[in-house]
Amino acid sequence: MEDKKKPKRHTPKEAKLKAANFCAYQERSQKEVRNKLYDLGLYPDEVEDVLTDLIMDNFVNEERFAKAYIGGKFRVKKWGRKKILMGLAPHKISPYCIKKGLEEIDEEDYIQTLEELIQKKANSIKESESFKKRNKVATHAIYKGFESDLVWEAVKRLVE
Repeated sequence: MEDKKKPKRHTPKEAKLKAANFCAYQERSQKEVRNKLYDLGLYPDEVEDVLTDLIMDNFVNEERFAKAYIGGKFRVKKWGRKKILMGLAPHKISPYCIKKGLEEIDEEDYIQTLEELIQKKANSIKESESFKKRNKVATHAIYKGFESDLVWEAVKRLVE
């Protein structure tokens, strides 16, 4: 049977350097950094000490993470608020930071993005019966995380 090597246990100083590089690459949540530190072999009290240092040195900032995450998912992936919130849940971000992040989404841009998504989907569906077509378009937009009341309002306006 193969001998499995245990991963090398890093010193808190080495782990802090690796975690700082991990954070410098892209915004990270405290949960992601905490998991990384555990992966580097630190003990729980060491993890919390290093994480505190990283927060103090501004490598980890939950509000900045929430703004980057929410802005990116909305602008790049065209996700609605509901799907964004579901994606944020595992990161255990505070309600305050989530609120600040959601403020990054301009309401006009949100509606415009929803309308563009609806138009694009409607144009791609080859369905002659308008009820079925509207239903398929709305289902797609709701799946993308947009609120159903906004979706149906836009679908009624935009899809024949």
